Amino acid sequence: MRDNEYDYLTDDNLNINWYPGHMKKTKDLMKANLKLVDVVVELLDSRIPYSSKNPDIDVLTAGKPRVVLLNKSDISDRSKLNKWINYYKEQGIKAIPIDAMKGTGVNKIIDECKNAVKDKMDSLKEKGRKERAIRIMIVGVPNVGKSSLINKLTGRRSTQTGDRPGVTKGKQWVKLRGNLELLDTPGILWPKFEDQEVALNLAFTRAIKDEILDIETLALRLIEKLMIIEPEKIKARYKLETLGESGIETMDMIAKKRGFITGRKEIDYTRTATTVLNEFRTGKLGNITLEVPEDIK
Repeated sequence: MRDNEYDYLTDDNLNINWYPGHMKKTKDLMKANLKLVDVVVELLDSRIPYSSKNPDIDVLTAGKPRVVLLNKSDISDRSKLNKWINYYKEQGIKAIPIDAMKGTGVNKIIDECKNAVKDKMDSLKEKGRKERAIRIMIVGVPNVGKSSLINKLTGRRSTQTGDRPGVTKGKQWVKLRGNLELLDTPGILWPKFEDQEVALNLAFTRAIKDEILDIETLALRLIEKLMIIEPEKIKARYKLETLGESGIETMDMIAKKRGFITGRKEIDYTRTATTVLNEFRTGKLGNITLEVPEDIK
């Protein structure tokens, strides 16, 4: 922490802006191989369905049938999740809630992909074309669970996974059951975050690496948000009778309750921040969704 800890933690802007070179390469890879693909599977984080939706993907995959998956549904708020499912239904898109780690909902994906391209495949059959595998591309921002999903779809550990954005690299064609083939691509983000709320939500869920961020301020922003949308879950998790009047006061209360105090009797903000972020990300804070369709500007 800096000398003036309070000023440091209440600085309004994290100025999150991240676009590594490998993401540009991924964009080029998608453009080059999209013509080979029959259906696009868009994987979103059900805790932040709007923020985890890359607007570039709409442009890149225009005209292709699409299936939307809402991953990490096991740690999202079910009532808010239903709002998102209805939101996509109104747009004529079926959104399927899944838990890629446990495999919940994954069996529905193959059937939905086949339904999405049924007319095309029937047309090819009528023309006497030999039946071929349905080709799928899964797209999504980093750390949204793509590798875990692929492993469940194949029934084996077919691609490297990790709790860090950007673990999946390069181009991989993967055979799936049900006569499907998958073109996997690394997660991609867009070059500029015009909406810092979107950037923060991505950082909260670790779609952006902690290593390039100030996690103490990031955790403070998360606490401030949760004080508004889920105050009871903060109190329950950290055994607080009440919350502070500000985010920093609540952060101090959490630190003291957990005993995160340094040898100098000062609050260990780094340990507090790491704990709050990890407990949100793993669902220990409760089933939380940070945004609803009504929040879309």
